[in-house]
Amino acid sequence: MMENAVLDQALTSNGYTLSTAPNRLGWLTPSDPSASMKSLRAQFDEQGYLWLKGILDRDDVLDFRRRYFAAFADTGLVRRDIDPGEGIYDGAKEDKNLIRKLMLETHRWAAYEAFCLAKPIYQFYEAFFEGAVYLHKRKLIRHIPPGDVSTTGAHYDLVYLRAGTDAVCTSWIPIGDISPDMGGLIYLENSHHFGRRKEAEFTALNADLPPEERIKAHNKNMKLGGWLTKDLPALADRLDTRWLLADYEAGDMVVHGAYTTHAATANASPEGRIRLSTDIRYQRVKEEIDIRWSNHWSFDDFL
Repeated sequence: MMENAVLDQALTSNGYTLSTAPNRLGWLTPSDPSASMKSLRAQFDEQGYLWLKGILDRDDVLDFRRRYFAAFADTGLVRRDIDPGEGIYDGAKEDKNLIRKLMLETHRWAAYEAFCLAKPIYQFYEAFFEGAVYLHKRKLIRHIPPGDVSTTGAHYDLVYLRAGTDAVCTSWIPIGDISPDMGGLIYLENSHHFGRRKEAEFTALNADLPPEERIKAHNKNMKLGGWLTKDLPALADRLDTRWLLADYEAGDMVVHGAYTTHAATANASPEGRIRLSTDIRYQRVKEEIDIRWSNHWSFDDFL
């Protein structure tokens, strides 16, 4: 989406409405995955992220979306009279226990593992890191129905990965088209510098804690379970910067570093479309790996 694009409606996050002023809201800069790795790495170093347009096969992504929602056909999550690939929210009578059970199962699917190990993904990272790479076993699929006002607050990922290298990257992958009114990930412009400063502050605060507490995002010196704030507009005002959003398409992948501040906005899809995405993490296999991420995601892993 271009800089002069107009939002159809205001974006909200945890009850706060983002300012649409041009000095507070902007658009992510897209990147061509076929560009030279030298230029992509330079763009990553400057921005703290890469929005790689169409790096994945669109049909493969949409096939996985259909497979995922088809698994939830008997839970009341999605409408059964429509192609499950549309992911249209039903919500009339959800079976919460069955949904939780299926969420755990889908995270352990071989098909999900294969999706996260798609050739374009690991080949990108092998070129980016200049060597063999490791995919963290703990991976997360998120489905966010419209009307859910609770969204991910502002944070940077190293807070949850302190027991390993800080040369770790997150891939956020929209599983389906995600227009701005559906929410999705937004980034605080040039915040990778801010993230480094904040982590230095937390390192100093945590210095006297036992080692197992020092690495936690939930220790006594952290707020909101590792989040910096729920008030995204106030953070942008304080740092005099912009939140950057995008009109994501199936096949896109966003890559961000461990210090880049990001958050999510609420899904207000007028069609009732559920937002589906996954976030996975890659690093060099030869560098220190946070052992806490060596298990499948679960509801009670406290990460």
